[in-house]
Amino acid sequence: MAVLVTGGAGYIGSHMVLALLDAGHDEVVVLDDLSTGFDWSLPPEVKLVVGDIADQSLVTEVILQHRIDAIAHFAARIVVPDSVADPLHYYLANTVKTRALIETAVRCGVKHVIFSSTAAVYGEPETVPVPESLIPAPINPYGRSKLMSEWMIADAAKAHGFSYVILRYFNVAGADPRGRTGQSTPNATHLIKVATQAALGQRPHLDVYGTDYPTRDGSCLRDYIQVSDLAEAHRVALDHLRSGGESLTLNCGYGQGYSVLEVIEVVKRVSGRDFEVRLSPRRPGDPAQIVAEAERIRALGWTPRYDDLDEIVGQAFAWEEALTRRNRT
Repeated sequence: MAVLVTGGAGYIGSHMVLALLDAGHDEVVVLDDLSTGFDWSLPPEVKLVVGDIADQSLVTEVILQHRIDAIAHFAARIVVPDSVADPLHYYLANTVKTRALIETAVRCGVKHVIFSSTAAVYGEPETVPVPESLIPAPINPYGRSKLMSEWMIADAAKAHGFSYVILRYFNVAGADPRGRTGQSTPNATHLIKVATQAALGQRPHLDVYGTDYPTRDGSCLRDYIQVSDLAEAHRVALDHLRSGGESLTLNCGYGQGYSVLEVIEVVKRVSGRDFEVRLSPRRPGDPAQIVAEAERIRALGWTPRYDDLDEIVGQAFAWEEALTRRNRT
């Protein structure tokens, strides 16, 4: 049986594809509209279908043709300020289209779903680290769009008998340690990517949005999880479901936080480059701090391998250099 990875040509999805192949899963199919993904990020042996997850005729054809028994669903829009500015677009991309995908999966008898969710569902948590038992209270349309999708998946699974794992992850960073893929979207808003671009002179400066938060240095505090570790968490979740495991909702993070200003200093040190940092007002929708309590995913058999901020930054910087060379050719 094969795995369908939606958004599999994107940042996290392409790492999931590699994790599956590295673990011996040779039947991997990717569905991606290539709006933010890249076909060259995929190994040649992977089947790529270019299309929309809400195209139910196309998804039905893919599931039946390739005998898909599990879907790892990454396709989404993820920029918090954009969701505040254009909420309807986010509810369409992240909620309405997920509903269409799940309906198709149910009709075609797909047995397992792994859903890429987010710590943004917790909003401004009073408890840090954040446990999965905390009642979600998202403060922006991005988090709400993901939470509604979580509810839909849980309700549909109960009604129709498939199993799922919802993974709520924190700030994703780094790149494949072997240099096979990484964060490649030119206008991505991930802090470490933006900082490495500033270190390479690709951005004139780096903006820090808010220095008056109730944190140790006034800037936002985040739990940064390395992207290959995150992909491995999805692979572990797949094995759990295929072996008959129960449906779960799990955090994915390391349980420690770094501030924006601390991350910038690490990027400067690791890259050996200085760059201008400008202090700007807060952005709408950004919580002050959010760090994962992640013992449940570890209990499932997940063991992080890259829990070191210097290493994560080094991977991101190396990928950005490689991407620059690629774009010049």
